Amino acid sequence: MTARSEPVPGVPELTILTGMSGAGRSTAARCLEDLGWFVVDNLPPGLLGSMIELAGLTQGSVPRIAVVVDVRGRSFFADLRSALDRLAFLAVDPQVVYLEASEDVLVRRFEAVRRKHPLQDDGRIIDGINRERALLEDLRGEADLVIDTSAMNVHQLRTQIEQAFEGDGRSALQATVLSFGFKYGLPVDADLVVDVRFLPNPHWVPDLRPLTGQDPAVAAYVLDNPDAQELLRRYGGVLELILPGYAREGKRYLTLAVGCTGGKHRSVALSEAIGQQLRQHGIETHVTHRDLGRE
Repeated sequence: MTARSEPVPGVPELTILTGMSGAGRSTAARCLEDLGWFVVDNLPPGLLGSMIELAGLTQGSVPRIAVVVDVRGRSFFADLRSALDRLAFLAVDPQVVYLEASEDVLVRRFEAVRRKHPLQDDGRIIDGINRERALLEDLRGEADLVIDTSAMNVHQLRTQIEQAFEGDGRSALQATVLSFGFKYGLPVDADLVVDVRFLPNPHWVPDLRPLTGQDPAVAAYVLDNPDAQELLRRYGGVLELILPGYAREGKRYLTLAVGCTGGKHRSVALSEAIGQQLRQHGIETHVTHRDLGRE
């Protein structure tokens, strides 16, 4: 993806909201609307340029537009690639937000509402999900922000959207540090993954086992270890190298996943410490713990 340009005066900011059906696009769209975005649902991609031109005639009264683009458009969706290319002539540099979830979660969500998948046709729900995932594969690879909603409720998704869009500047890099447990699976939306299972596990210390990495005793046990201190030092140097490059290339969002066995002790403590490091470097950082409380 090419470097993201600064907003052009008079040209609306554009966000493309897309991803898997059932992954929470409607919730994300309502959240953006609450944040002051002008939201259009299921707009044919070929009309993106026309909408931007019309918004430009409002003399700034429509500064931010979010467009939900999905497979309900069928043949229209195939035009998205060329539509995004044409937007460059209008000095519009859209950001793409992609929502996804695991197959079993998507199946349960469709069964819960007793609705067919848009691409299911005469087959099963899983058939429609597989067709949609294949269709969106290239777009997912180019997305600026990928959000996996498998373990989220609507309130958690709203919080993540608000954290990503409540800031004023488009060019600033925002980071999410996510702790997780390997036994629950890798976060599919992670840009970088740090495995901290090599550190001593507080689980085997009776007094620490019921606590979490957010408790001072556990944090001290994990972070006072020389190997943990060396990890923070060395990985801090890696981040100092790559984060400016991400910013130059126009990447607005970074998800750094820190994993241990169960996502309760080591990964939680290290995530909090890495989050603090990033904030000290002036990077807006949110720390979240995916699997805390699942054990």
